[in-house]
Amino acid sequence: QVQLVESGGGLVQAGGSLRLSCAASGRTGSNIRMGWFRQAPGKERVFVASITWSGGTTIYADSVKGRFTISRDNAKTTVFLQMNSLKPEDTAIYYCAVQPSARPGKPYDYWGQGTQVTVSS
Repeated sequence: QVQLVESGGGLVQAGGSLRLSCAASGRTGSNIRMGWFRQAPGKERVFVASITWSGGTTIYADSVKGRFTISRDNAKTTVFLQMNSLKPEDTAIYYCAVQPSARPGKPYDYWGQGTQVTVSS
């Protein structure tokens, strides 16, 4: 059982920055991936970025490449999403999730409650 708690969301102007945090607790395997997803009002939830826990291998959605950076603090069991050059289309609820087995096609089985990010024009 894994529990995830996101924080760091808020209201920013276009071009500004935010850093989201996701604190994890509970038991997991040693080969996991942690990811960020987002869901805008009336839209489907989509992938944003992910990182493997042990090796730090990252993947980014094309829409955020060059602007967002995912990282982790192994000692604190926390994953971060640094968001720069924010655009109004980045407005969404951002969710942290855990993929218990960091392999292609494996599901993200655990999800946080989400944190709201609003970017004004």
